[in-house]
This record gives sequence, structure tokens and C-alpha cells, in this order.
Amino acid sequence: MSLRHSGGALLAALMLSACAGGVIPPSASGPAPSRPSGGGEGATRPVPATPRPTLPPKLPTVSPDDLPTDQANAAGLGVTPGPDIASLIPSGERARTALQAFRISCPTLMKRTDQSGLTRGSDWNSACSAASSWPEATAAEFFSRYFEAVQVGEGKAFVTGYYEPEIAGSRTRQPGYQVPIYRRPAELIDVNLGLFSDSLKGRTIRGKVQGSNFVPFDERSQIVDGSLSGRGLELAWAADPVEFFFLQVQGSGRLTLPDGGVMRIGYDGQNGRDYTGIGKLMKDRGLIQAESMQDIMQYLRAHPAEGAAIMNENKSFVFFRELTGAGPIGALGVPVTAEATVAADPKYIPLGAPVLLSLDRAEPNGIWIAQDTGGAIKGANRFDSFWGAGARARGIAGGMSARGSALILLPIGSAARLARP
Repeated sequence: MSLRHSGGALLAALMLSACAGGVIPPSASGPAPSRPSGGGEGATRPVPATPRPTLPPKLPTVSPDDLPTDQANAAGLGVTPGPDIASLIPSGERARTALQAFRISCPTLMKRTDQSGLTRGSDWNSACSAASSWPEATAAEFFSRYFEAVQVGEGKAFVTGYYEPEIAGSRTRQPGYQVPIYRRPAELIDVNLGLFSDSLKGRTIRGKVQGSNFVPFDERSQIVDGSLSGRGLELAWAADPVEFFFLQVQGSGRLTLPDGGVMRIGYDGQNGRDYTGIGKLMKDRGLIQAESMQDIMQYLRAHPAEGAAIMNENKSFVFFRELTGAGPIGALGVPVTAEATVAADPKYIPLGAPVLLSLDRAEPNGIWIAQDTGGAIKGANRFDSFWGAGARARGIAGGMSARGSALILLPIGSAARLARP
């Protein structure tokens, strides 16, 4: 998995899949420590922009639902050659950080089997060789020299955002830190169903052995009520259950410790239970009006008991491990880069490939590198932009919802195999 759990983008995950610990009244956990700096809940005001029009496909695009299972990828959907990109890649910090992100992706990129059908491992050799020593001051020139653009399907992009939360936490339980952050239990087992039937290839389930039977693992309400307590599985303790809820949605984050230190934690599995989208649930019930992280958080804080009941309707729960070294780590197996990494569906975008976005919101416009995935990030031209940590990242990611066009940058020469006649 990636920086986020399989619920995917922040906004989409809240609508589709909220996985979190229980919401309890602040008074029940003692005096709450102050939130880390950057904990503000206000969304950044969008900067409007005019997106570049998508290209008319040479042939009508095929609906992914109409493709055979073994052709449900970018190559099956169809690609259209894009424009010359030399004038489309602005120089500056975004291009420089994108070059850094592309460079660290190369060792994996050149070995990885491309599910999208757009590239072969050897296609990347020249670009990766050049990237290793290319001056970052002329990063935009690197991309225009070694890549050409294609549009996948209709090219209509939808982009959300995610970030690395920073919340108050402690390695030990103490007054003010009462929300357990659990390690993955040893009895939680992943089963690859494809080993039992070809018709189930690519499908997995999670559960536990009970006697001679394989049964579902504990659901969220059971875990919140203490089904795992007393076993030494507590990795750490969070101060604020609402903040921890959002960290679980993201799947990775930072705990600001009482002594001023920082503990980084990352996704280490999920209990296998189905998600219930609390954002959609809350909106359908008239509890919130706008579909944003900020509105959901505000309601949960104002109605803690009701919030606990709502989240117990979602049976999913996320487990964590402590992270050390560089990170957070994305699905490509390399550290993700703030304002340079996007999550994408690997069936439609080669992981490690550059992506050029032109949207109706200015902040995410420019070049990114596909280094991550997410359960809510499905289909062609669906992206989730990573904004790092802190107040700015949280403000942008929490309200990010942008539409426009997307071009995928492929090594020069590889697109010739793919263009529609």
C-alpha cells in the first residue's frame, strides 16, 4: 500500500470510506493537549484557472465497463497523441521537484511491469539515465526533451488532494492521550482467492481463523469497545479522536509527542471489513451541506456522541506501524514528494510516469509524477495530489476538487505503438 490506506483520496475517502477510531467527548480523555501547529481546519480558498481543452479522440473512446477484463487498461481504452509539450511545462519549483521525484522512481520504474499497457521497462532507460545527472535548474527542459504526451481516453481529469496529518500523540497512555493506535494483529490473515479459482484472480479477503473456520475479523465497533485491548498491540495513543479519524483516512501521519519529538506512523493493514462512506451518509441525512473535510470535522467535534455512532456504522479499521527513514512511502516503494507526487490508477497510468495537469484550480496545475495509488483513485485521468504536511498542505488537500485535462508523458518513441490509426 501507499501513504494512504485503500480508501484513497482525502475527500473521496471521506465520502466513500472513513476508517477510524471511536469519537469520544474530549472530557472523557482528560485535558486535551494543544493541537500541533498546522492543525487549523479551514480550507484554502481556491485559485481559479482556465484548463486546457481536452483533445478530440481520433475514434470514439470505449467505456472501461465495455472492455474485457484483460483489456481494461489505458491501451484498451485508447490513446491519442498529444501536443508538443515544450511550451506546456513551466519552469520553476514544480518542475524541479518533479525531476527529483522521477529520479528516485527510476530504479523501480525500469523493472516494473506496466499494467496500463503503455510502456515497457526498457522504454525508460534513456530518460532515467539522463535524469541521474540532469541539472535541476533546467528541469522543464529535461521533460520536454525526453518525453512526448498522450491523452488516455477522453482526457477529462478529476483531481483531489491528500496530505500527511500531524496530530498530538504519545508512545504511552497518559492523561490526555486515551485513543489507542493499534499495531496489526498477528491473527489478521490475507487470503489470495486467485490461488483457489482462476475466476477470483486479483481478489483477496482478510479475516482470522476461528476453530476450523475462516471468519471475518473484528469490526470497528468491537475494536473501539476493546476487543484488542490488553494484548500489547497499542503502538501509541492519540489525544484527539477526531484528528485520529482523519489520520486513519490518510493512512499515514506524524504524532507530535509530549516531549516535542515526532513519531511517524504508516498503514499496516485494515481489518477487511467493508467501508461505509460517512461523508455521503452525513450529507444524505442532512447533517452537513458541503462535502469537505472541514465540514465533516466540524460536525464530529460538535456532536461527539453522535459522531461515534455514525463511525460505528463503518466497520472498517486501520492498523499502523512506526516508520523510520525516508518517507512517507508511496505504492511505488519510494518516498512521495510534496507537490510532486500524484496517486493514480496503475491500469491507466504507468507508476513512475510524469503527468501534466491543466485544471480549473491553479494550485495543482503543472507536472507531477505518479508514485502512489488509492482505493478511491480508479479509472483513467483520476488523480490524487500529495501536498506534504502542515497547515498549507492540510488547507489545500482538504478542499481540493479540480477538473480539467490530463496528459500522460511517455518516453519518446513509445507512443508510436499506441496511437489510434
